[in-house]
Amino acid sequence: MSRTLALITGASSGIGAAYARQLSADYDLVLVARRADRLSELADELRGAAVEVLPADLSTTDGIATVAKRLADGDIRLLISNAGTGGYAPLAQVPAGEIDRLLTLNAVASMQLARAALPGMLAVGEGAIVTVASLLAFSAGQDDPRMPSRTLYAAAKAATVAFTRTLATEVAGTGVRTQVVCPGVVATEFDNGAGRALPFAMNAEDVARASLTGLRSGESICVPGLEDQAAAMDALLAAEAALLGGNRPAPATRYLAS
Repeated sequence: MSRTLALITGASSGIGAAYARQLSADYDLVLVARRADRLSELADELRGAAVEVLPADLSTTDGIATVAKRLADGDIRLLISNAGTGGYAPLAQVPAGEIDRLLTLNAVASMQLARAALPGMLAVGEGAIVTVASLLAFSAGQDDPRMPSRTLYAAAKAATVAFTRTLATEVAGTGVRTQVVCPGVVATEFDNGAGRALPFAMNAEDVARASLTGLRSGESICVPGLEDQAAAMDALLAAEAALLGGNRPAPATRYLAS
């Protein structure tokens, strides 16, 4: 008897590989990444699971279409969109031709794949879509000299957070769950392994474990290193409610002075 299928993008290393190792005891896997050789090595390691290797570059239209076609088969019950790249640089220094590639890989691909996976999950009334974002999604207003220049990356991850939170409301009551994972610095190959040198970096295994534990307990947002997440989410929701008070027919009084 075949087991439940999970598809993991960015599975060749880091957080994606950690998800694969932790899920292999209970799931059969479809592993997606650019590097076919690394995927094959991981597949050989995961002896307990049936593993399908699907090489694809999710910064390209063809790569997204390849994975979307596989998801359209309707047999995937857990989608983990983890593929991404740093792209840290001041906006004026980013080559114009790179903007589409960075935004596609860090945001658009996960949205397209969620769209491809949803019909199969909704048809059977079960499934989960997990997307790995970053705490940098919440960093736009922070002026911290220790932080990298991150305009495009933060924008992409903020879009991912908003997308996943809104999708969670959209699919409520259908049996399909969503989660967005927002780790801080992680000790992986990401961004040329910069996180490995930092003492506060979390390891990839703990990020994946926190995500899967949070998914089982119903968390739609998972911040692996945040102790009192409930209080932080309450504060976030209160701030959002206050901002939505601006949905009114007249401008605020500060705009009316001549």
